Amino acid sequence: MAVAIGSVDEFLNKCSQSGDSAYSALRSLLERLEDPVTRTEARVFFARLQEKLDNDGITQHCLDTYHFQIQDIYLERSEGDQTRKKLTMMVIPSIFMPEDWSFTFFEGLNRHPDSIFKDKTVAELGCGNGWISIAIAEKWLSKKVVYGLDINPRAVKISWINLYLNAFDENGQPVYDYENKTLLDRVEFYESDLLSYCRDNHIELERIVGCIPQILNPNPDAMSKIITENASEEFLHSLSNYCALQGFVEDQFGLGLIARAVEEGIDVIKPMGIMIFNMGGRPGQGVCKHLFERRGLRVNKLWQTKILQASDTDISALVQIEKNNPHRFEFFMGLVGDQPICARTAWAFGKAGGQISHALSVYSCQLRNPNQVKKIFEFLRNGFHDISNSLDLSFKDDSVADEKIPFLAYLAGVLNDSSRFPYEPPIGSKRFRELIAGFMKAYHHVPLNADNVAIFPSRDTAIENALLLFAPRLAIVDEHLTRHLPRQWLTSLKIENNQTATDVAAGITVIEAPRQSDLMIELIKKLRPQVVVTGIAPFEAITSSAFENLLRVTREIGSRLFIDISDQFELSSLPSSIGVLKYLARTQLPSHAAIICGLLRNQVYTDLEVAFVISEEQTIFDALSRTVELLQGSTALISQYYYGCLLHELLSFQLPDRHPPAEREVRDVKSSNMIGFSSSAISVLSQSELSVRETENSYLLHMDVDQIFLPTPTPVKAAIFESFARQNVTESECDVTSSLTKLIKNAYDFTVDEHTAEFIYSDFPLALFNKLVLCCIEEGGSLCMPAGSNGCYLSAAKFLNANIVSIPTNAESGFKLTEKHLSLVLESGYFDTSFSGVEFNSKGSDGWNLDACLEGLTGKPSFSVCLLGGLFFKIPTGGLAYGFLVLKQRFLIDSFHSFLGLNRPHSTIRYTAKKLLELGEEKLDLTGVAQEQGILLAARFKRLKETLENCGWEVIEAHGGVSVIAKPCTYFGKHIMLEKDGSAWEAKLDDTNIREAILRATGLCINGPSWTGLPGYCRFTLALEDADFDRALDAILTFKQLVK
Repeated sequence: MAVAIGSVDEFLNKCSQSGDSAYSALRSLLERLEDPVTRTEARVFFARLQEKLDNDGITQHCLDTYHFQIQDIYLERSEGDQTRKKLTMMVIPSIFMPEDWSFTFFEGLNRHPDSIFKDKTVAELGCGNGWISIAIAEKWLSKKVVYGLDINPRAVKISWINLYLNAFDENGQPVYDYENKTLLDRVEFYESDLLSYCRDNHIELERIVGCIPQILNPNPDAMSKIITENASEEFLHSLSNYCALQGFVEDQFGLGLIARAVEEGIDVIKPMGIMIFNMGGRPGQGVCKHLFERRGLRVNKLWQTKILQASDTDISALVQIEKNNPHRFEFFMGLVGDQPICARTAWAFGKAGGQISHALSVYSCQLRNPNQVKKIFEFLRNGFHDISNSLDLSFKDDSVADEKIPFLAYLAGVLNDSSRFPYEPPIGSKRFRELIAGFMKAYHHVPLNADNVAIFPSRDTAIENALLLFAPRLAIVDEHLTRHLPRQWLTSLKIENNQTATDVAAGITVIEAPRQSDLMIELIKKLRPQVVVTGIAPFEAITSSAFENLLRVTREIGSRLFIDISDQFELSSLPSSIGVLKYLARTQLPSHAAIICGLLRNQVYTDLEVAFVISEEQTIFDALSRTVELLQGSTALISQYYYGCLLHELLSFQLPDRHPPAEREVRDVKSSNMIGFSSSAISVLSQSELSVRETENSYLLHMDVDQIFLPTPTPVKAAIFESFARQNVTESECDVTSSLTKLIKNAYDFTVDEHTAEFIYSDFPLALFNKLVLCCIEEGGSLCMPAGSNGCYLSAAKFLNANIVSIPTNAESGFKLTEKHLSLVLESGYFDTSFSGVEFNSKGSDGWNLDACLEGLTGKPSFSVCLLGGLFFKIPTGGLAYGFLVLKQRFLIDSFHSFLGLNRPHSTIRYTAKKLLELGEEKLDLTGVAQEQGILLAARFKRLKETLENCGWEVIEAHGGVSVIAKPCTYFGKHIMLEKDGSAWEAKLDDTNIREAILRATGLCINGPSWTGLPGYCRFTLALEDADFDRALDAILTFKQLVK
């Protein structure tokens, strides 16, 4: 029950004792205002109190005498300038007092049209005594609530008093508006650290306004005190002048609290909401604007003026910042000076009695791409705050913003929602291929599906792969497309029919030709090439005439035709017309032709590329797509994500076509004899063990791919996102050479001089291996591969028709290559560490010691060593691919660089790799993850070994990596019969069909003996997602039962 008020004199006597006594007396009055029974009496008491102070003439000195003050704040003059609209407000020493800062802020709010606040849900940060929150409700009569928020509990109590003072008149009667409501219906005040109240209560805001501290407290320890209403007046008042470090890059300018307020605002504001902040211009206008812009907000300066620096504000913290930073703050001498001075000069001038001022601006901010920006910050709040300082969403060009912000939101969603990177087939992500087909259909009316589209790392690799697949005696290639082809192909003169090739690569001769179709056609007729690769000249690209002429001539001559449309293809909502695609819209692509398109034309990353190839001839399409698996390994998933996001955005805004698609013409015109695949390609495609492709109705368990499906560590996710979130990343920030040199020494005990050795990088180690194979072929050497080598590498070498010598290994040594084997067969060699992986069972294993192993060999003058590897197994990168090759000898370096067309990792991937390597060096974050991964793989190996042995398999002990080899001893010679969908499959199990039998019976994909190169032995990878690993073990048990 509320205590009786007493007389005005008794109240003033109590208030005069101290600030705490005054606050206690006011709080008792608030309790009576809150009680409907005593509310009228309490409001009348305040009227008598104000009248006495006015009559006694001590209103201006009331704060010093009674530790409170009642003042009128005039909002505006009415028409005719006869009366003023005012608010009656109380202040106490321990809260922020209305001064130039807040009046300037309200002036800025007034610069908005009236509709800006009308009927909107509003929150004011740092409301102080609440006058601006009340003024907003009074002026704009919001139907919704204005929330006044302050971290100072006394400020909240005084704000409630002020709300009652203005919601009721001097007689204690409610003041109603035209909707018959009072201010009590429109305003609420709460104790809140910035927007925590709204966040915790799931309140979505439409407007956020704020006037909060922007100077670091010169006594940082003071900010660590617990904030209660019983704290000292000095401490509570300091909350309105100073802020603590917030962990943002803007802390260095004293703007950390504003930065946190903006990010919290992004969380709770509605997509079309507006934030308005009062900003002191001390750090400089550019710094203030960038605070908002780098967080994805459009900024409009509503109002700017100069105000005097408050005499009780210590700016020594800014002086200290200038001491350690080249940045200079902006102050002015007095209000009339226009030449800025730095904080140190201002501090000295102020100490000498001078008045210093600074600019004060009111900024209005609204999210660009609001839903995407909110998703980005949701990701950052979910354990990734440390990388928020790298985020930069400020763009001068709207088209850049409209491309990058949606991708960052998509990437944030992928990293936030997925614990790991999924398996994607070498042909490319199905989703990405469907998006390309969808774009072709929606924007160019070409009725394709995902099974007509194969993904390549780049246009250059697509062209080179096509030439290697067919190995033509002679190819004519558009002069604009030969830049990255091997020099040997461009300098060879072997163009006669009787010239035969001894290997795939050396037998190809490329003649460069002009792009203009009539000149190209004349060359085709004269030289009769087996393959033609060309683009379409710009002046011929709009219509299909040039393309149709090329189709006709190549069909008559018997040439395979690859048409490049990269220069014309646009990822745009209004793409230019392309004659080739006009033709495809009405006519099926002939069997001898294919389309190549490199996606290069994005607004943000001019060097981020991915390509696709279209073929409607199934045999050709299958073979072309397999070349990615054989020669590159796969296409970087990040590139597919980036362009997939662009395609998704474009398809989201495309209106459905109401017209039925036109019937396509199928021209069954007989072609002259066309060149087929090279003999080595035919052998590999028909006999080698390649990846299994999923169908619409199948779900496969992949224990047959060299990929990590374990959870992606948080530092990896952070590094990936940061690499895209930043702008203007320098080359030195992407250079992994120094860190990689240390990793190679620590992991493999292999000494490399980074100043003399050549480091070459690629998305996947397989692409580097294939260039080495071409070097070996060029030098006339033999490729010595130990029995049990990675089957993908062996198939690739066979595809390139290398001379392969097998080095025998044995089960006793775990099929490992020994020093004795090396000394017998090698004069030069490479070491592949790509799949060495994290060690998890080191007992009985000495690990790598390449320097000691090679000590007796490197003395030979002709002996050379290179090291091939990948980061994606040796450090826990969560499936992120990154291949490297270290070359020491000059002749090998020169030979390697003669084979161009290598797809190198994009700068974002290189930046990520360097961040992860540095974390490994510092033994931060990743060390624990690596240990956990080792423990997990050890447990996986134990479970898999037990399951296999219980099912009759002979398992070879493993010490590291992500795979196990085992021999199904008890299965060979047994029969199995499977029935599915009315059809039966029966076989007697042996080396050649064990893999197929397990796949047909259980959907489990493993590598069979033809892949391992070890008679009878199959390979199982361990690094599956938990549920998939359990299902794989169940599949092994199921197969045992089926064989029985």
